[in-house]
Amino acid sequence: MPLSSKIPTKYSWATVLAFICTACCLSANASAQSARYFQIKVVDSETGRGVPLVKFETVNNRRYYSDSNGMIAFDEPELLDKQVYFHISSHGYMIDADGFGYRGVRLHTKPGSSVEVKIQRVNIAERLYRITGQGIYRDSKRLGHRLPDGLSHDQNNVLGSDSVLAAEIDSKIYWFWGDTNYARYPLGNFHVPGAISKMPDIGGLDPDTGISLDYFLNEKGLPAETCKMPGQGPTWLDCVTKLYDTDGSIRLFGVYMKVKAPLTIYEQGIIEFNFDSNRWEHKLTFPNSGTIIPRGHSFRHTDGDTEYVYFGGAMPWVRVPATIPEFLDPSKYETYTPLRRSTGSGDLKIARSGSGTIAYEWRRDTPRFDMKSVSQLIQSKELSKEEAPGFLVDIATGKQIQTHHGSVYFNMHRRRFIMITTESFGTSALGEIWFAEAEQPEGPWKYATKVITHDKYSFYNPKHHPMFDQRNGRTIYLEGTYTTTFSGNNVKTPGYDYNQIMYKLNLEDARLNLPVPVYMAEARGSGSYWKLGPLRPDQRGQLRFFALDRPKQGSREITVGNETMHVMKEPARDKQCPTIALWNWTNEMGDSVWRLETEKGPNGYTKGESPVGYVWE
Repeated sequence: MPLSSKIPTKYSWATVLAFICTACCLSANASAQSARYFQIKVVDSETGRGVPLVKFETVNNRRYYSDSNGMIAFDEPELLDKQVYFHISSHGYMIDADGFGYRGVRLHTKPGSSVEVKIQRVNIAERLYRITGQGIYRDSKRLGHRLPDGLSHDQNNVLGSDSVLAAEIDSKIYWFWGDTNYARYPLGNFHVPGAISKMPDIGGLDPDTGISLDYFLNEKGLPAETCKMPGQGPTWLDCVTKLYDTDGSIRLFGVYMKVKAPLTIYEQGIIEFNFDSNRWEHKLTFPNSGTIIPRGHSFRHTDGDTEYVYFGGAMPWVRVPATIPEFLDPSKYETYTPLRRSTGSGDLKIARSGSGTIAYEWRRDTPRFDMKSVSQLIQSKELSKEEAPGFLVDIATGKQIQTHHGSVYFNMHRRRFIMITTESFGTSALGEIWFAEAEQPEGPWKYATKVITHDKYSFYNPKHHPMFDQRNGRTIYLEGTYTTTFSGNNVKTPGYDYNQIMYKLNLEDARLNLPVPVYMAEARGSGSYWKLGPLRPDQRGQLRFFALDRPKQGSREITVGNETMHVMKEPARDKQCPTIALWNWTNEMGDSVWRLETEKGPNGYTKGESPVGYVWE
């Protein structure tokens, strides 16, 4: 078929030639533009993907940061076409040190040429891209690279956005943020900007690539204030929850907070999102006292015959039946607590079982069991730090981790609930992100492993996005707020500071395999048996130790009763790590029993020559 037959008749040959010439000129201009730069691409040595947020610093302290493709367009006039040494650093990534202890590379910075620099990932999670703010692909644009198809690169004057919330509604994702900076002035939107994006399976981007945000705009073309509640100070949003009305229609609710200086919440209540106006509308204000107020990202879970909305990832644990009338009734909220009022004085005391362990219950008539009350009870010695909620144990060191905030969702691959949470006052004040898991929302939440680290920088309010889970939950995506706030660091990363950054976590990574509880369960009638994992509501038993249900480096498989589990071959090298030897005791009949190092075997049984492995207390 001749070429002329393919050209629509409404276009003349002159128009087509003009279009071709324009395209050629643009391409030539892009090539000329990129020729002035020395191109550096920083890639993950494990995956080969470009790494954002990597700092290259010259000997005279000129600093450059890789964009979301891992690109740096270097054009320092007096340092071009020379041998230039770059110090290289990045949160959770590193490069080998030379003989003098310097970590970096020496490059010949020839304009128009390019180089690839591999960097080793220390994080278990892989950093993918920046989600919000200006200049996400700044250097890639300068170098003339094609940007991801379908990605919106117009951020509507948004330079920075705090903490994210999200809900999937009718194949769309509704996004909301906290305080947001604009290009025109440091003070921007303090009443919850919002946006929508499409789900990946109906035209949205693969979460590996990015998120194309379509902001709700005001008459000035700026992101609108979707949640401006009356009163002094900013409005914050939390607990975004999707519920179904009696006719099957979807409604979206949340909890608002009014905040005054310094960071004092003086009013809280429930709001509902109007899908026609794209604005939040007031439904009720919580009473000032005696009310259990939720906090955190919501998820659904059925306990007994009742489906609840749980609010997880932060203290205190709160839930409410998953119906609209009960969601809108402050008296229906429950908190998971061991607090009871003592008869007579009315003082709050910790309830304990006959064995001395803490007795938790879901209660409606007890004040919030939050980190403030936990600290007071530890100080008064009513509660030990080891048994306090809101703490996890680092599986590598045995160190206690005080959790701050995060999210909890059920994961299909792990077949249990997973928590992504920030640590309070870790190696950075709010910059360390941990992974933990439990069979039930209530726990036991015990052991954790660090997946993201920051050097004197905050990365708070992380959120796992279950709607992006891939490979049946084997791959998950999470984001958080990258900022100097609360970090004590006065050096802000240009472009990245006070913005959202996306990470990917592979749950098949054996470093995430954590101990699960092992019970000695009571058999019906008489006797007992080993049970790996949670006891059913109709089962009773004693928690004996923690072991692995998946292999990890240095572990071995054993069978205890009818249960197969994995134990460590060697005790933990770190003296703080609470591993303990597990022994097999046998008698002359060939019967065997399992006992911990601290326990004696039954009469007539002989202890094995060496432990079968090491488990966690």
